[in-house]
Amino acid sequence: MPINDPQLIKAFEIFDSIHQKDPNQEIVGGQYVAYSVLYHHKLSEWLDRIVMNPSVPLRLAARSQHVQRWQIPRSSYPMNKSGYRNWRTQLNQFHAKTAADVLRQVNYDEYTVSRVQQILRKERLKIDSEVQHLEDAICLVFLELQLEEFSKKHPKEKLVNILRKTWNKMSSLGHQLALNLDLSDNLQHLLKEAISKR
Repeated sequence: MPINDPQLIKAFEIFDSIHQKDPNQEIVGGQYVAYSVLYHHKLSEWLDRIVMNPSVPLRLAARSQHVQRWQIPRSSYPMNKSGYRNWRTQLNQFHAKTAADVLRQVNYDEYTVSRVQQILRKERLKIDSEVQHLEDAICLVFLELQLEEFSKKHPKEKLVNILRKTWNKMSSLGHQLALNLDLSDNLQHLLKEAISKR
């Protein structure tokens, strides 16, 4: 959806300039693109398909969801469940603070800053519709952009478990959109197996 809000456009420009610094690159149309740029633009695209006319805080949350994630790699925490939980907690706090710094830079009011942080921290998932919309978009980007490569690195049992957890976080609309994704036969089979084991 076209955006004509100068303040929102400015915030997007700053976030995109940060995303451009992502050392992880993808080849798109024969050119290298920072993965974080690709990820956040795809997240915004899904958001526009999930909800008509997303609010400004929701749009801002989508554009800053994983801002500077490369600064805190998974390898910086123990490779166990506790380490993973601590890593995710640290990331949530880091993303919320980084997003707030950018929003204040472009003079957003404190209500908007606080609301974006609530959405980024996934507060009241399944209850707050905007948090759920973002979660659906995140899950759909994972399925569309990341699952293929992810499936090459992990055993089937782990993949099915991850897909089941992903499915459980999504709404009925998210489920419908996920089932219509153009996934490979192998990934479709994994997804169906995960759903059947819920």
